[in-house]
Amino acid sequence: MPSTPRPLRKLGFLTIGLFDEADPRRGHESTLEIIELGERLGFDSAWVRHRHLQYGISSPVAVLSAASQRTRRIELGTAVIPLGWENPLRLAEDLATVDLLSGGRLNPGVSVGPPMHFDQVKGALYPDTADAEDFGYGRVERLLDFVRGEPATDFSGVEGFEVFSDRVQPHSPGLGRRLWYGGGSLRSARWAGEHGMNLLTSSVVKAEAPEGPYDFAEIQLSHIRAFRAAHPDGEAARVSQGLVVIPTDSASPEQRARYEEYAARRLPRTSSPQGPARLLFAPDLVGTSEELAERLHAHAAFREVDEVAFALPFTFEHEDHVQILTDMATKLGPALGRHRGA
Repeated sequence: MPSTPRPLRKLGFLTIGLFDEADPRRGHESTLEIIELGERLGFDSAWVRHRHLQYGISSPVAVLSAASQRTRRIELGTAVIPLGWENPLRLAEDLATVDLLSGGRLNPGVSVGPPMHFDQVKGALYPDTADAEDFGYGRVERLLDFVRGEPATDFSGVEGFEVFSDRVQPHSPGLGRRLWYGGGSLRSARWAGEHGMNLLTSSVVKAEAPEGPYDFAEIQLSHIRAFRAAHPDGEAARVSQGLVVIPTDSASPEQRARYEEYAARRLPRTSSPQGPARLLFAPDLVGTSEELAERLHAHAAFREVDEVAFALPFTFEHEDHVQILTDMATKLGPALGRHRGA
């Protein structure tokens, strides 16, 4: 089996945190239990997705605040917070607060663009300012400035008995270097690099060339290289890859069959760009850890990263996630050259 040019340094996982509308607490508890399990298994990071007006985590910062008090070592990330739903100043306050409570373990990932189904939600979200809101990179720049300690106002000092600061409080000094951008296009990758962010890549990229054939791994590789070429840290700039990877070493025959059927149902969308945005999806990877390691070592983009946040499938049960994470930590990680505590 060929070795990877970049030995795997950080092993992480990503969960969407689904819940039953009739019992939302149980779903959130399941997410927290999975994060606790990840720490016990020696994962380096746990990431949560963000969903609005759906039955998934709508407030990842609140969930990670709870997780920070139930763990001690594992890094906690968001992949990703869509900033179109957020006020950057208020979000900066929340992120800094949770980072301090976690002991400097927060890794906030963000993205830009209008909120999903914006025409349907803008009346509730921005009833007076919908047409004036900036959903471009400027929104990220505001967040970066606030998190990194740039002034938010021209007023500071004492007024009566109260003391005011001109920058967001609390301030967490290391957080500014742990902000991630979730990008799937060449432009986003370059922008993230130019602004000194880290780059989150996933199982979705934009097929920007007018004609194929399209190779997901090669497109993702071009994004990683463009990001590092633009980043002040160059080849040392941090990139994390988030493919859907499902090891089956200890899975039951019923689980293996269900996992394979899940991947097969999603496979047709990987053959060509999808929708007006021309999104290209990576195939879900299912198999033993030895088989998965061989496929990943042959993946052009994987060979360029030393951090991963493998995505847990959306619709599986808690027990399935326990099996997948256990195999990922004890079988797949070592097969990829990463050892606990490395």
